[in-house]
Amino acid sequence: MKIRLASSYGFCYGVKRAIKIAEEHPSSATYGPLIHNKDEINRLREHFNIGLVESFEEAEQVDSIVIRTHGIPKEEYRQLKAEGKEIINATCPYVTTPQQIVEKMSQEGYSIVIFGDRNHPEIKGVVSYADDPRDAFVVLEESELEELPLKSKVAIVAQTTRKPADFMKIVNALVLRVKEVRVFNTICNATFENQDAAAELAREADVMIVIGGKHSSNTKQLHSICKNYCNDSYLVENESELDPAWFRGKELCGVSAGASTPDWIVQNVIDRIREINRIEKELAD
Repeated sequence: MKIRLASSYGFCYGVKRAIKIAEEHPSSATYGPLIHNKDEINRLREHFNIGLVESFEEAEQVDSIVIRTHGIPKEEYRQLKAEGKEIINATCPYVTTPQQIVEKMSQEGYSIVIFGDRNHPEIKGVVSYADDPRDAFVVLEESELEELPLKSKVAIVAQTTRKPADFMKIVNALVLRVKEVRVFNTICNATFENQDAAAELAREADVMIVIGGKHSSNTKQLHSICKNYCNDSYLVENESELDPAWFRGKELCGVSAGASTPDWIVQNVIDRIREINRIEKELAD
């Protein structure tokens, strides 16, 4: 069985930047998981003494705070700064962009539509930048637009890890309903590249392994895309989750990884697949 990596996979610019920032501030604490990858979070804790606080109340007890790649709500950031905390902002620049757009467009009187998951920390942060949160609406489906009390002019942004085709469905529905629609494509380029590369490989592969955190939005999107083209597509966080049965009778194994997955985990997974392949060959002989 051959193993082939997608032409684009793994750590994006924003994640690389956040890891570097965290490593430069040992003995600090991140507000929320810095990225959606438990193994990398554990590495930062073990080698750099980077702690983790999960709530604003916990963050108030820490002197040096690293803001996660997904950002935090505007008011929480302002309050922590007012309390004299050392704020190390590792928010991904691609996440900062929709925050700034929402702030500016809401100040100009636009209703705000945000395409994404309302429970995701990135979206919670983006919504908080609207002048009036009651005029900022988070949707995932076209049908959710029907009952919204939108103004005659609307600005729309997207969660950075969503599928462009799904975003355009929301945009098209808005254009048919609202007089003026300002569209801001805030989906990350790295997301495009990883998704396109995964789809291309999944079309050829007999089995696809997507590596990343189970809570990572972009990793789940990659897995969903791979499933469209290769039914035997599996999402794993590390090599311990691989099942030898997945690879029996397969000729090409494709491998992709989410934007929060470091190369060392990818290599561990590939090494384990090779080991499984070797053992299966020996048993066959």
